[in-house]
Amino acid sequence: MACTIFLYRGRIKEKHGIGVFTPGERERQETHDIIYEELVRGIKKERSKKRLEEIIDDLTEKGAQGIILGCTELPMLLKQEDSGTFLFDTTAIHAQAAVDFSLE
Repeated sequence: MACTIFLYRGRIKEKHGIGVFTPGERERQETHDIIYEELVRGIKKERSKKRLEEIIDDLTEKGAQGIILGCTELPMLLKQEDSGTFLFDTTAIHAQAAVDFSLE
């Protein structure tokens, strides 16, 4: 996981000039556990949603202006209307890109 974090961080900074904040190791593990122990099994827990919101709030306090929901399961818990920080739903972004591409 750490390898991909640094790979993506470098690419985003290099290609787009955008700084990237990442959660700490503990927060990454908690997010991983929520995804693989709950969401992939269709389990949605309010306490998990609250924890993810806390992680987002922490990143926002550090200066993040948007949060990339890089896992397809995260939008099962996190909705834009629940956050004061812009959430990039990569599932929706990819789906829209596929539609746009197919209509060209």
